[in-house]
Amino acid sequence: MGFIKEETKRSFRFNLLVVFLLCALLYVLFFASLSFITRHGAEAKVPLVVNRDVRMAVAELERLGFEVDVDSAYDPAHKAYTVLSQIPDVNSVVKTGRTIFITVNKAEPPLTPMPNLQNLSFRSAEMILKSNNLILGDTTYRPDIAKGAILEQLYKGQPIRPGTMLPQGSRIDLVIGDGLSSVQMNVPDVVGLTYNEANAMLSGSGLTITAMWEGEITDSANAVIFSQTPTALNELGSPNRIKQGDLVDIRIKQNPTPEELERNKTPQSGVTTEEAEQTKGTNENQDYQ
Repeated sequence: MGFIKEETKRSFRFNLLVVFLLCALLYVLFFASLSFITRHGAEAKVPLVVNRDVRMAVAELERLGFEVDVDSAYDPAHKAYTVLSQIPDVNSVVKTGRTIFITVNKAEPPLTPMPNLQNLSFRSAEMILKSNNLILGDTTYRPDIAKGAILEQLYKGQPIRPGTMLPQGSRIDLVIGDGLSSVQMNVPDVVGLTYNEANAMLSGSGLTITAMWEGEITDSANAVIFSQTPTALNELGSPNRIKQGDLVDIRIKQNPTPEELERNKTPQSGVTTEEAEQTKGTNENQDYQ
């Protein structure tokens, strides 16, 4: 019995020693490999890849041992496939193998709805264009009572309606009110002209148009102006005067009668021809002075 007990004790001590040695060995191996597992000391500075071509940027980052995650956005101020941003930032010291996030500019711009800029101030219109990734193009000024307000919004020289889908980065031109001018002129005579002809004449003179359509209109461009306010001539037969930026109301029909056109061209009055000529001469002398 004593012999068996002694053997059991020796076996237990031996097993305990083996366990202790194994634990010590695992402990040493763990800490010896810790630096390898965590890549301790394997660090690198993040290079600047913003504004570089995406292929060159990815190649540079992978050469330094980084993983790369690519996202996309659109900025009209940058070329397609250029890097817009990076995370972490340039010169950040990080372990190799870490993921670097880059955002790349799209080749095809997404569409955005044209906002309604009319009657807004120039500053507000500029901010709204920027928030919709649209570019402010040319600005022109036109005499108008609404000084500083947006009168028209144009895309490629043509009026663009709010809600029309446009590629982001499109250039939008603005026509801005410049207030009423002190320059006076004779009221243009547009009775008998087509709508397109009258619109070109009045707009070219710096006048603002309000149009009223009457009856059935089958061809708006060639419909005819049959009445205007103010008229070209007053009741005395002398030219009416108007300032740039003032309103001219026009009334339009598809096919007005010759009688309508003649009646509206020559205002009716009880003034004799001799009195009208005298008044006309007085007005002409005032204009000359």
